[in-house]
Amino acid sequence: MGARLVAAKLEPKSFKHTHIDKPDCSGPPMDISNKASGEIKIAYTYSVSFKEDDKIRWASRWDYILESMPHTHIQWFSIMNSLVIVLFLSGMVAMIMLRTLHKDIARYNQMDSTEDAQEEFGWKLVHGDIFRPPRKGMLLSVFLGSGTQILIMTFVTLFFACLGFLSPANRGALMTCAVVLWVLLGTPAGYVAARFYKSFGGEKWKTNVLLTSFLCPGIVFADFFIMNLILWGEGSSAAIPFGTLVAILALWFCISVPLTFIGAYFGFKKNAIEHPVRTNQIPRQIPEQSFYTKPLPGIVMGGILPFGCIFIQLFFILNSIWSHQMYYMFGFLFLVFIILVITCSEATILLCYFHLCAEDYHWQWRSFLTSGFTAVYFLIYAIHYFFSKLQITGTASTILYFGYTMIMVLIFFLFTGTIGFFACFWFVTKIYSVVKVD
Repeated sequence: MGARLVAAKLEPKSFKHTHIDKPDCSGPPMDISNKASGEIKIAYTYSVSFKEDDKIRWASRWDYILESMPHTHIQWFSIMNSLVIVLFLSGMVAMIMLRTLHKDIARYNQMDSTEDAQEEFGWKLVHGDIFRPPRKGMLLSVFLGSGTQILIMTFVTLFFACLGFLSPANRGALMTCAVVLWVLLGTPAGYVAARFYKSFGGEKWKTNVLLTSFLCPGIVFADFFIMNLILWGEGSSAAIPFGTLVAILALWFCISVPLTFIGAYFGFKKNAIEHPVRTNQIPRQIPEQSFYTKPLPGIVMGGILPFGCIFIQLFFILNSIWSHQMYYMFGFLFLVFIILVITCSEATILLCYFHLCAEDYHWQWRSFLTSGFTAVYFLIYAIHYFFSKLQITGTASTILYFGYTMIMVLIFFLFTGTIGFFACFWFVTKIYSVVKVD
């Protein structure tokens, strides 16, 4: 009495029963000759035996699954690999920050006191344009709002999963936690979007709030809804019932949207972000750029390093989603998340510095797209995974795979892009606030 099942073990065996009516489960295995003809009777039997084990605690009943999975050494290898990339990048950034920037700033500030300060050069030249509002500032501010929402949501979800609040046994727990957090984090999204839109000199605040509330969530929901229609059409049990869809819509419209409006209200009420330098009336001419300081090569290069940190984890996550394997390594995932944030920031700051030295001051969109390009590599990897690891046949299944992958890619794009932008924003504000400008 009061016993609980903590584990089940199946052992298939074959016996040649002497009497099929009274199976005794003994004797040699049954064999069937390949020349056999006529009827062959096979008796299928099963027996159950219960074993009592006082040593297994209810909370740690999943450990036997973890012990049977030999992935952990690969995980450590991937973490070490990622850490090497991070150390390399941190070294580069530290070198730029301390040596080059320190020299630059000392030189710029010294030149003011000397007479021969005719010719300025490097990144100080663009001080009058560095905070010029970007083109399509509305869209950028909306992306930043949604990205902030996703960033905080991911951090809190993984943090809870690390502490063991979200059991790998309950597969839906992770998604439920993420969705609920996303709904409740409407306020930071509205606030960030409004603050940046205001600092970009935008006036259409109503459009800004509506786009923040509906653009990215709307794309995700539309994709999700189409996938669900396909599942309904196929008569699959994985289809989400209509009631649940209505509930998700209710959460979005009744909780998330009002919270976004509240956040935006406070964002617009505050004064615009103070920039350390004034913006000139007339935009400066950007000189001819060399190949590697042009926008596209920089953006393509910027995504490689963050992707290198996460691609081994991606393999396990995709396995967990598509091959129905347990994913339980939230500690590793949290570590990789932190490494990803650091790598995105550092890679973007590095490239931003090179572009400013080449007197190209359009850093806002570029910083967002540089780290956001990691999502494109994620998409390429997902396509490779589809063709090399999965045996999916049928149009519906293929559409489903790519439909859900596109949702993940969009979320990942907003998430990484936002990290890159904030890192660059901090960097640019920092370096222009310490240099003396006439």
